[in-house]
Amino acid sequence: MTLHSRGLDPKTALLIEHQSHITFIFPESTANLCVLAAHANANTWTDWAEIVDDQVAPATLSSKFATYPGHTAAMLVEDTNEVDALFMVELAYSASKIIISRHRVRTETNKLPTAQTMRVRAALIPAGTTIYYRAMCNVAGAKTLNVHFRYFLHI
Repeated sequence: MTLHSRGLDPKTALLIEHQSHITFIFPESTANLCVLAAHANANTWTDWAEIVDDQVAPATLSSKFATYPGHTAAMLVEDTNEVDALFMVELAYSASKIIISRHRVRTETNKLPTAQTMRVRAALIPAGTTIYYRAMCNVAGAKTLNVHFRYFLHI
């Protein structure tokens, strides 16, 4: 039974759903990683790229929103290949790159504590759209963040 079917005002039901929901995790297995790569030049955005995991046939974050709209709720940085760096990450959807959320991460070690979880109040992601990211780092070279996303769907 959905909140809407309980006779609640639709706006009230939506507010409750945003505060109390079950989140899913991408990537879905501890055997997989989601690596976001920064541009090789310092302080330069990468081109937009779809968010994928590292499977041989990669799963996409977009595929999780194929049937239902929803929101990203958090981005956790699990690992990085650059210590003492500053990263910026933007998430967007659709070919016109409508921004969902922006993140700024300072890496003091290559293994980041749970305190580095970026809880977000991201914009609604429509069902069936492609989700992209772009990233930059203040240090030149092949810099990466291993992340996972928490998300929820309006089912």
